Amino acid sequence: MNVPRFTASDRTATVIAGVAGQISPAQSAAGPQRLDSIDLLRGLVIVLMALDHTRDFFGTSGANPRDVAEPALFLTRWITHFCAPVFIFLAGISAHLYGARGRSVGALSRFLLTRGLWLILIEFTVVRLGWSFSLNITHFTGQVIWAIGASMVILAGLVYLPRWAIAVIGLVMIAGHNLFDGIAAEQSGPAGFIWNLLHKPGPLWASDETRLFVLYPLIPWVGVMAAGYALGPVMQLDAAARRHWLLGLGLALTAGFIVLRATNLYGDPAGWDGHDGALATALSFVNCEKYPPSLLYLMMTLGPALVLLATFPHANARGRAAACLITFGRVPFFFYVVHIFLIHALAVVFAAVAFGDASWLFGSFGGKPAGYGVSLAGVYGVWLCVVIALYPPCRWFAALKQRRREWWWSYL
Repeated sequence: MNVPRFTASDRTATVIAGVAGQISPAQSAAGPQRLDSIDLLRGLVIVLMALDHTRDFFGTSGANPRDVAEPALFLTRWITHFCAPVFIFLAGISAHLYGARGRSVGALSRFLLTRGLWLILIEFTVVRLGWSFSLNITHFTGQVIWAIGASMVILAGLVYLPRWAIAVIGLVMIAGHNLFDGIAAEQSGPAGFIWNLLHKPGPLWASDETRLFVLYPLIPWVGVMAAGYALGPVMQLDAAARRHWLLGLGLALTAGFIVLRATNLYGDPAGWDGHDGALATALSFVNCEKYPPSLLYLMMTLGPALVLLATFPHANARGRAAACLITFGRVPFFFYVVHIFLIHALAVVFAAVAFGDASWLFGSFGGKPAGYGVSLAGVYGVWLCVVIALYPPCRWFAALKQRRREWWWSYL
């Protein structure tokens, strides 16, 4: 269909109507309930996630290298910043599409609650084992699976609200949480753990024997999932209208990031500054905070992601590479769990053979011994091998999941 041109006020009104759930039933019925474009984008970001975790286990750097003087390493880490925001945002969209398949709000809420609690359990058991290779249960870390699960639990309550209210809550969380960056958990005394849970990475519980650390505090991750859920009806428009809105929103977010970041006024705990070289200055410009994700961090990642989502309507016709990514995107939970165990196991073999000691890879995953690691090119080589090795089991599991009809398959 021909997409009409809109004024700025018309565009704003239509977007608000869309996220508020005021798209007509005829429009909603126009799009399929499962979109290859979503699976393609999800598959792309989880493959990038595997690069980040390969660097964690095989690289010489720490967990979060941000030195603009090392552009290759910086960009290797930076490109993986798209993973968590996109994954959680798409989880919100998928939650809407799940409910749009004729399910009641109550059924959707129960699914989100139970699946969220299931993911939290998996984070602190199976995923923890994959990172630690240890059954000594003393250290727990709330990472991205925890954030997804906890966000689903909260979204299970939010879905009873009007969609416009869910959109407002999500946007306020995303845009407003940096107003509280100056607050430290220590200022709240014994209740400081609540601030670690909500906003500032830190321990919820720490003693001589056990430690629970939240790396992904809930705000604004809950807001990201809520925003994805609120945008869900747009994904049910016909392809031309869907592309129009996704492209417009994506470009607006990206342009907004550039303008707001240039001012250094708000949106990230640290501003950018000029360096001797243009490349270092550009890297400083995009060097935004992930823990917790700043407003600018989310604009920088979700804006281009929406543009990509707009360009993927015919993903199944884009060749073998796209088909492989779609396969990965259809089994993200399976990919996530298996890839951690695989990369960790390869690192143990590498450390034992090349350095004669892999003991530090069992237990709480911390600092690497002096001299450990491979070059950045080696990290990319291991990453490609991991991705290739994971494709056959992911294809098998995707086919198996498609054939099965038992209710519990939706939790895997």
